[in-house]
Order: sequence, then C-alpha cells, then structure tokens
Amino acid sequence: MHNFAKILALLISIFIFIIYSGETALAESDYNQLSNEEERIILHKGTEAPFSGEYNNLFAKGVYHCKRCNAALYNSDDKFKSGCGWPSFDDEIKGAIKRQTDADGRRTEIVCANCGAHLGHIFSGEQLTDKNIRHCINSTSMIFVPAAAPLHPQKAYFAGGCFWGVEYLFEHKTGVLEAVSGYMGGSLEEPTYRDVISGTTGHLETVAITYDPATVSYEDLAKFFFEIHDPTQANGQGPDVGSQYLSAIFYKNDEEKKILHELIDKLRAKGYDVVSKVLPAETFWPAETYHQNYYDRKKQRPYCHIYQKKF
Repeated sequence: MHNFAKILALLISIFIFIIYSGETALAESDYNQLSNEEERIILHKGTEAPFSGEYNNLFAKGVYHCKRCNAALYNSDDKFKSGCGWPSFDDEIKGAIKRQTDADGRRTEIVCANCGAHLGHIFSGEQLTDKNIRHCINSTSMIFVPAAAPLHPQKAYFAGGCFWGVEYLFEHKTGVLEAVSGYMGGSLEEPTYRDVISGTTGHLETVAITYDPATVSYEDLAKFFFEIHDPTQANGQGPDVGSQYLSAIFYKNDEEKKILHELIDKLRAKGYDVVSKVLPAETFWPAETYHQNYYDRKKQRPYCHIYQKKF
C-alpha cells in the first residue's frame, strides 16, 4: 500500500509536469523562420567557417540577440578581437545563455537559455582578456541590433522677466545642461545691459537653455517656463516692470511653435489670460559675465520667480 501511494504520487507529478510543459512551451511557429544554413548551425549544432561571419569584425555599439527567438544574449561592450575567426565575448547578459557538455564530451557548448538555439562554445585559460574567458559564437546564430544614435543637445529660448530667476530655476531642472542669461529680440547688435534697460533696443532679457532631448522634451521645458513665472502679467514680471521684462518664448521651428500655441490654449482653457508672446528666434546675445549664475554665486534664491503647477 505504501509503494502504491508513492507510485501514484509520482504519476500525478509527471502528469502535472506534462500539462504545465504543454501550456508554456513555445511552438516552432513562435520562432523566427530559419534558412537551411541557419537550421544547420542553430538546430543541428553546426559551425560556420572561420572568418566568414558578418559579425566577426563588427565592433559597433549595440546588443546581439538570438536569431531564433530574439532574446538578448551579449552586449557589444563585452566583445573583443580574439583572432580566432568567430565573434568573441568575455561575458554574457545575465541569464541569457546555458552551458552544457558538448556531444564530443570535451568542450562546453553554449545555447540560448530561452529557446535552446546552438550558439557556439566557451573556452577559458587563454589569457585574452582580464576575465580570461572566451565565448566563441557563430554569427549565424545572432542578430545585431545597433544602439540608437545619441540625440544631440538642443537649444530653447525663454524670456520671463529678470533673467537671473529664469536662469536659476532652469539650471536646476533635470535634463538642462546649461542656462545662459542674455538678450534676444532687438535691433541693436551686441547690446549691453545698459542698452537693454534703456527700453529703446527692443531686446528682452532671455535665457538660452541647452538641454538633453533624451532626458527632457521641449514641451516639458515650455510647461516648466509657464509654471515658474506669471504669463498673465502684461507689463513685466513681479516688481520688474518694463519692455525688457515681458514674457515671451522664441521658437526655432514650426513644431516648437505648434507646441507653444497648444500649451497657451490649454492655459487659457484653465482660466489663465496668457499674454506671453510667441516669436521666431533671432540672434542670442549672452549677457555680461556678472549676470551669469547670479543666484548661485550669491547663494540666494529668486525673489520674483517661484514654481506653481499649472498643467
């Protein structure tokens, strides 16, 4: 009776395993279609000729994926020149591969941990890198996905009263690389602070923002601008009154112009009587050195610019 119970429990376990495996196993149709040569290597554990693979001499930034199931296998940072004739790596993406004894009983075979596709073999003790290991992989077993091209820093121009406060708040915003106080919108070339405060040149105190578009968008910066000053004040900003202190955004292209008008429409729908001007960008003239990083140098905070959520 005791043996019967043990046998019954074992049969139930096997039955549950079969059901579970049937539910989770991927069908062949779920994998990428392979050519005859790819099947020879990936499914039947063949090897491509040395120095023939398309990735043998490729050292671009990116990630190598399994050609059968697209699982990520290797980062380009771990690839090195071994001279063996096949792509070589000294590390894998954690959990991406499985090691098993090769059919020859001597070597260690590498397969994709996700689908079991044959990748190549692993060797150690060759002293080729500090990690002292070489994953010797068939190009045919992989798909290389290049890293996305980095986005170049972009410029944005905002005028919202005294540039000291606008500069300070933007410089402390995530994604902003630099904020420079200056002048834009007037007719006089190379204006000085004395020229601008006379109110005769047409310039506005403007801050030039250099930002990382991969971290913060132009729309987010524009929203932030509307939230750090009063876009409904028509004669300046706070106690700073005069034409050089008017609220304006200088756009560089039609896309920025569209974003600005959409944001202004949203604010007006919320009850804000926005008077900020939307103007095409012109030549930006940096202000004198003593105006740059004013509040940081003085270890003070702006007195007429505070953050107030509006969106």
